[in-house]
Parts: sequence; C-alpha cells; structure tokens
Amino acid sequence: MDQSTSYLTPAGVRVHRVAEPFDPGQLDEITRQVQDRPGGVLSSGMEYPGRYSRWHVAYLDPPIQVVARGRRIGVAALNQRGLVLLPVLEAALRRAGTPQQAVDSTGGHPARSSQYGQFEVVVEEEEGVFAEEDRSRRPTVFSAVREIIAALAGPDPHLGLYGAFGYDLAFQFEPVRLRQRRDEDSRDLVLHLPDRLWVLDRKREVATRFSYEFDTMDGAGTVEIPRERARRTDDGGRDHDLVPPEDVPRDPQPGSYARVVEQAREKFARGDLFEVVPSHTFHAPCAAPAAFYERLRARNPAPYEFFLNLGEEEYLVGASPEMYVRVTGDRVETCPIAGTIARGASPLEDAEAIRTLLTSPKDESELTMCTDVDRNDKSRICVPGSVRVIGRRQIEIYSRLIHTVDHVEGRLRPGFDALDAFLTHMWAVTVTGAPKNWAMQFIEDHESAPRRWYGGAVGWIGFDGGMNTGLTLRTAHITAGVAAVRTGATLLFDSVPLDEERETMLKARALLETLAETAGFGPGRERGVPGRSEVSPLAGDGLRVLLVDLQDSFVHTLAGYFAQLGATVTTLRAGFDASVLDEYAPDLVVLSPGPGRPSDFGCDKLL
Repeated sequence: MDQSTSYLTPAGVRVHRVAEPFDPGQLDEITRQVQDRPGGVLSSGMEYPGRYSRWHVAYLDPPIQVVARGRRIGVAALNQRGLVLLPVLEAALRRAGTPQQAVDSTGGHPARSSQYGQFEVVVEEEEGVFAEEDRSRRPTVFSAVREIIAALAGPDPHLGLYGAFGYDLAFQFEPVRLRQRRDEDSRDLVLHLPDRLWVLDRKREVATRFSYEFDTMDGAGTVEIPRERARRTDDGGRDHDLVPPEDVPRDPQPGSYARVVEQAREKFARGDLFEVVPSHTFHAPCAAPAAFYERLRARNPAPYEFFLNLGEEEYLVGASPEMYVRVTGDRVETCPIAGTIARGASPLEDAEAIRTLLTSPKDESELTMCTDVDRNDKSRICVPGSVRVIGRRQIEIYSRLIHTVDHVEGRLRPGFDALDAFLTHMWAVTVTGAPKNWAMQFIEDHESAPRRWYGGAVGWIGFDGGMNTGLTLRTAHITAGVAAVRTGATLLFDSVPLDEERETMLKARALLETLAETAGFGPGRERGVPGRSEVSPLAGDGLRVLLVDLQDSFVHTLAGYFAQLGATVTTLRAGFDASVLDEYAPDLVVLSPGPGRPSDFGCDKLL
C-alpha cells in the first residue's frame, strides 16, 4: 500500500514523498541502466553485527548534480525537473561564495555546461589565524555543500546528496606543496540529488521505492514534469558499452614500490614519519562497467560496494572494505583497517593465517597507530570522554585477504554536524599516514600521479543530518574504457620493501581478475553470466568416475572434489559384481579410504 508524506524545508521547498514496494529483481536492471544514464548503485554485502548490515540503494536520472573543481563549485540541472530546484540551490551557493560567469558549450570547459541551466561560485580561501577546533568550518567548497543541506533539511532518512569525494579536497584544509600536475577539468567532487530511490533493507527483507516531488515558494513544482530517461544519444538510445583503446598504460615496474618503501624508511629513521601509505596504479581494459560491478559484488562482497556513473564517460566501481565516516544522530563511527594477510586455500589455512596476523607485532602496531590518529581526529569535534574503541582487532575476511579492524565511536559536541565529522577525518590515516600532514606531503612527493578519487570517499550525506560513507579503496576508476586500480600498503619502520610491494599487488588482485573475466562482454552479450565457451575447461570435463565406497566417513566429500573438477561421479558400495564395470564404463575407478584390510572388501577381485 502506498504511503505519502509531506514536509517543508527551511528554504521553503515543500517535499512530497510516496513510498511503494517494488520487486527486488528490478535492481539488476537499474544497475545495467546506470551504465548509460546518470545514477548510482550502492550496496553492502557484509553482515557484521554491531558494525555492518546488508542494504542496497539505487537511483537513476537525478535532477541535480553538484560538481567541484578546486574551489569552484556549481549546481546543474540535468533535466527539466532540476530547473525547479535550481533557484533554491543558487541562493544557497550565493551564501557561500562569489558567483562566476556562466560557461556555455563553446567556452573553455564544455564539460561544465548544462543544457538545462547551472550556477557556479568560487569559495575564496580565508586568511588569518584560526583555532584547530574550527578547521572544519573554514571556507571551502564544503561551505556550499553545507548551505545546500541547510536549505533542504528535513526528516526524510533517504533524501540527500549521493556521490564521490576526491582526494584533493583535503588540500583546501591541509597545507601541502603540490608537485604533480593537475588537469584543470578534473572534478574533485560529484554529488547527485535524486528524486527517486530504490531502497532494499536486506535485514528486514523490505524493498521500497521512494518517489519525490518538489514545490517551491515561487509556485514552481515538479509534479507535472515527467521523469526523463537521460541516455547517450550517439547510438539511437541503445545500451552502450565502452570501447577500450588498443593500448592501456603499463603497470608499475617491479621493484618501483619497494624503492618508495626504502625512502619512507629513511623518514621513519629521522622521526619525520611514524606511518605512511603510498600507492601505485594498475590498469586494465573495461568495456562494460555494469557487468564488472555485478561480478565484483558476487566475487568480493564488501561493506561498501558501489557503481557510480559520474557522467563524461567516467565511472567508479568498487568493493571497499573500510568505512570512512558514518553519522547517526550525534553518534560518529569509523572502522580503521590495518593489518593484512592473504587468505589460505582452506578454512584451516585461513585459521592459521588469522593466528599469524593476530600474533604479528608489526600488524598490531599498524592498527594501533591508525586508531590513535582516528581518536585524535574525533576529539576535535566530539564530547570530551565520548571517544572510545568499542571493537579491537576484529577479523574481517574477504575473497583474497584477511584484515584486522577496530571500531571507534564518539558523540558530536553541540554546534557540530555530520560534515564536521567528515572533514575532521580528511583523509583517513589508513590511506595517508601519521603525522597526517607530513604523510600527505610524502605521498605527493613520491607517487607518480594525482590520486583523483582514490583515498577519498563515496556514499551519501542525508538532509536529515545523517551520513554513511566508505573509503574509495579496492576501486576501479574507469575513463574512456580503461580501469585504473590503485592500491597501497601501510608502511612502518620495520616494513620489508618487497613484502609491502607484494601486498599492494595482492590487494589489486580481486579487481584485476574480475576485470579480466568481464573483458569478454561486449555489445549484445548477456551481462554478468559467462557463456560456456568463456569458461576455462576443467580438468575433469567429460570424465566418468566410479567411486567405490569402502565404508569410509568421507567418501561423499571425495566425490564432491571430483565433481568440482567437472567429472560425473557415481558412488557404489563395495561388493558389487564385476559386470557392473561394463555397465557404467567409467574412465576412472577410485577406491575410497576405509577401515580394516583390502581383503575385507574384496579389493583383489575388483582390481
């Protein structure tokens, strides 16, 4: 049964919401559509009580997009419905910065133009001395984001800004000498304001579609304006796969990351750094981001899974293991990750790997340092005494790796909000290091290219004051058909250079393997499900196995091993007539283990 609600925002916008059930199977179709239309899919594939629960959120064709490049931030209407909200958002941005002349499609930055309308401001840097407790309130592009949230604030727990936050945003707060060249058209922030959300609560198994209409004080409204289906127009509206270039950038030279580790060790020896997290980038072709996302979710479930179409043929696809900042009411949570080991080939080997990880002084030191910095970040804006570690060195298991994780919480002081919590952690020590400013300078000086989205965050900021964001890790940044997968390792004084380099390769492995699997999918193919010809042949394909049960307790497990290799298995208890061999005509006869002696089961006759 449909449920309708309505409320008025501080900027005088009347929000009407209709909630209705939907078939969860629609989410697969929405994912495919996001490849060709502005939108996003965010999900969680992990269930850790008290820390993570499974959920799924998707949206398509948002009416409004917010984009920042450096200190320039603008709002653009992506369709006719967005034009209704544009004056309200323009007024919000005017309160934060200096208006800029509109850029049309023939200007220097065509990517910034919108056929429906847009507005931009520049937020100037503030001079003078300021208290560290006020750092998150310094004028930056987040001042404009805060004004947008204030204008549209309301009780709805789902409506808000969804998207991605780039690494370079930190430089509006932290003084770092920029050495690497930046493309002036690179975007540091892309956020969408949806007017329709598909929300699946997997814990309660409730699927609800929320549809929103907006009325403004000047009499404009969206209710009579249809929801447009934005598509690429160069192919007549058909679903579109990307065309990767013939050559993709080369992967890092072996040993190059190990040399950076050696340089970091010199900084540790001098006391300039306690910990640092440099990264490097691997590349692979990617023609079908939607298929890649579907396969990655199935292969590598994670607390923060996401597929974002940022426009301009730019996508983010990831399965991040780490929460960045989550805010519920006045509660601020983070889950720093440090300590990594490869998974074993079996649960017993996993158990041994966990034992090794938990008894490693180096891995314990990594996590202790990260959590201490995290506690320090919270103390800037939280009630004194409220910051505490509520989970210590908890084990999280992923498809290729095992991590140790702490869970830290605090309570916001009166006068601070979710954006303050977000900004005071920028960026997490687990992707930068400590001391944070010096670590970020080392990263700028020693990495080969700007991080762009890596080490930033994805998620949403709610108009109800809440927030849920994950770090942009284990992520493919896809542009023009090429996926860039960036990974790093947490370095300490006792880091072994080649071991750390191997760890970065291990972290990239799940994404690179999934990209390789997805590479066979082009236009017209069924996405997400490989054809038989696209699967490597198994060693047992076509073989008939006759398994003789000698009253053993593990014979069916053994049969399962053969079946996993593609064989057809028939199991018979010992004592059958030898003529049965002609009836089954097996390629292979296997005698199971068993008690007693071979003569107890007539093995000589069978042989």
